[in-house]
Amino acid sequence: MPALSVNTLTPPFWTRTTLAWLTLLVVAVLVYVLGLDGQYVPTNGDELVYTHIARLTAASGHWLPLVSELDHMRNTKPPLLFWQAMVAGDWGQHWRMAALRTPSVIYTLLTALAVGWTLQRMTRDVRRALLGACIYLAFFCTFRFGRTFLTSAPETFWLSLPVFMLLWWSLTHHPATARPPAVTHSGSQPTALGWLAHAGFGLAMGLGLAYKSFALVVPAAATLWCAQLMMLPRWRWTDALAISLKVGASAVLAVAIFSLWFVLDPDPLAVWQEFVVGENAGKMSNSAGYWQTALFGGGFSIWAQLLGYAQNAGLLVFVVLGLMLLGLQRLWRLKRQPLGAQPVDLWLVLIWLGVWLLVFTLPSQRSARYLIPAMPALAIVLALFWQRIGRGWFMPSLLLCCLFIGYLGRIAWAEHALGIGSSLELGLTLAAVGVGLALVLAGFVKPGWTRACTLAATLAVFAVFGLTTQPLNGPAGLYDKQLTQSLTGQHLAVPSSFNGQFERFEFLLPGNRFTPYDGDARNALPAADNKLELQRLLATHDAVVWLQTRDEAEHPLCAPECRVLGSRWEVKGRHQGGEITLANLWYPQQWLFRREWLVTRATNPAHAAATPANQTPAK
Repeated sequence: MPALSVNTLTPPFWTRTTLAWLTLLVVAVLVYVLGLDGQYVPTNGDELVYTHIARLTAASGHWLPLVSELDHMRNTKPPLLFWQAMVAGDWGQHWRMAALRTPSVIYTLLTALAVGWTLQRMTRDVRRALLGACIYLAFFCTFRFGRTFLTSAPETFWLSLPVFMLLWWSLTHHPATARPPAVTHSGSQPTALGWLAHAGFGLAMGLGLAYKSFALVVPAAATLWCAQLMMLPRWRWTDALAISLKVGASAVLAVAIFSLWFVLDPDPLAVWQEFVVGENAGKMSNSAGYWQTALFGGGFSIWAQLLGYAQNAGLLVFVVLGLMLLGLQRLWRLKRQPLGAQPVDLWLVLIWLGVWLLVFTLPSQRSARYLIPAMPALAIVLALFWQRIGRGWFMPSLLLCCLFIGYLGRIAWAEHALGIGSSLELGLTLAAVGVGLALVLAGFVKPGWTRACTLAATLAVFAVFGLTTQPLNGPAGLYDKQLTQSLTGQHLAVPSSFNGQFERFEFLLPGNRFTPYDGDARNALPAADNKLELQRLLATHDAVVWLQTRDEAEHPLCAPECRVLGSRWEVKGRHQGGEITLANLWYPQQWLFRREWLVTRATNPAHAAATPANQTPAK
């Protein structure tokens, strides 16, 4: 197996190809900023749970203990995540989703920068560096969890930093085409990493643990340990012992930083019960039986976890599968080649991928999300072997991009038909759709452009998604500003069908008190039952946020006995069986969008001035 070729001469920077890759990277950064304050960015419901805890903790005026109104959902994550939001939101003074999410975007871009810098050091090719950064930003797991208020972005940065530092150190002290691991070679042995460097590793890992969990010290420390053993020019037990002691000290320091939570929290017993026992130890047990789940557990099985990296890649899934096949072919040829024919830095990256995958096949609860901190390594390997992956692996990804871009364009058109958004917003979205489809076509027609167009089309999908949802962040998807300013201090019943989902109304109708009820369940009930429920909610609350059911069209069920203060369009996230069929799939206006009314009793004088004089009650 020939060694990976590395350029010995630095290519000129200001070439058309380099500028094209730089332009694509700038576009990727803009895509990550687009719609950052939006309600419908790709995420999951946990984001609102974390937001809820951060807001109430900030309102308490104290860093600890964490505060929550949700049962058994208080110490769900270490406090550093919530402190980040409290500072970004200025302790509740600027409580906007864009402010809370901005730190995640910064962490993600810093990780992309580290990927690019590492590739530049490995290959001395700026274009390869830009390619790697774009690949990392094109992963769907990065787009989904790398810009929302979740833990993946900061934990990925801090847990990756020691490995990046080890890679940079290796590239400084070893030739670019380094000798095989564990094989004696001529020349002086480079100075081993000392205790101070490992203290830095421990500090970085500790910050990563303080965002997510102490359990992540296992894959993080194991990666450092295996990588440094592999770098030894000859296997000696004294060197292995020294590395073990230093990495062990790094791990102890990291866990000590995490353990400050117990020292600083006034209720450490609750932290132990809720986080250590509930959130972590529970993932090592399974009522169905460990081996039953491991072998036959479907999405939680070992076999599904082996495809976790491909799953995290999203639209690049087929490209990752092609890389995996290429790797298997090269492993098969190893019997004819020296084990260390590849550069030492490549082995470091492969160890990074392998250790995280191995560790997270062990818990009974397996998820591709647990592999996210190793995705920078996957971006590096993809960039290194980008041209060696067969063109046929890129074609299915291009086809997927075409389908997503086309359908998102159809959703944008349906939005506009409902009166959501302006003609300018529709025009911008359709222009992005046209660019995305042109990239797909160019990738199919021009073989030399296929790889680059696949990456650009993937980012185009993200851009079209952001532009499609942008009108829902405008007047059509928000309550009137004058209404939200006048409606404060009220007790509102709001729909909430998932953990902490009611927290979104802190951004839509801030300054009020909310009581959740199951809104999505109402859609399957008869109109008479829904009308009785709405009447009950109106009798016990100052106002009710009511989601449109199948029996409602222009007005809520309570009309004309109730008063509509305002309305907005809402995207339906959960659907009943039979709501989406092949017959109506092309008509998302029939099943994707619904009205949300803010209603109160017609005789309620408290809201006489709530409806702006120049606002017509929503239909």
